Amino acid sequence: MPLSTIDPATFRSVLGRFASGVTVVTVRDVQHYDHGMTVTAFCSVSLEPPLVQVSIGKAASLHGVLGTGNLASQFAVNILSSKQEPLARRFAEEHPDRFDGVGFTRGVTGAPILDECLDVIECEVQSRYEAGDHTIVIGTVIGTATNEGSPLLYYRGGYASLQR
Repeated sequence: MPLSTIDPATFRSVLGRFASGVTVVTVRDVQHYDHGMTVTAFCSVSLEPPLVQVSIGKAASLHGVLGTGNLASQFAVNILSSKQEPLARRFAEEHPDRFDGVGFTRGVTGAPILDECLDVIECEVQSRYEAGDHTIVIGTVIGTATNEGSPLLYYRGGYASLQR
């Protein structure tokens, strides 16, 4: 397979061929405002100690809250089920109040835990790293919750589900 020169559009297209789970990262900031954003750039880092990472674009509204560290040191990763595509779309757009009408409870971090998620991982920020046009946030896992169901996936610019 011949390699081609990398431009942003081509690179985005190549990455789009990698199916990923869909999460909504939520935060309750120090001023008691709730923030959330759909994130597919999420992965585990370590089992011992339990660490995860989320990658937040510097242009995203959540970056000023979680990516810089000025307003939040804890966050929750809500792993969406196949029934939650509307939530993924809602939190991917710039809504004035993304949480309006959305069911949630408060986690141990104070972050919103969205109702009916497949899984939830609550974290304390361990570190942040500048990486091009994103900031990588490493979180130490301080709690989890699990439900039954199938995951929501993102592949080639669209949502899909995995049935087993």
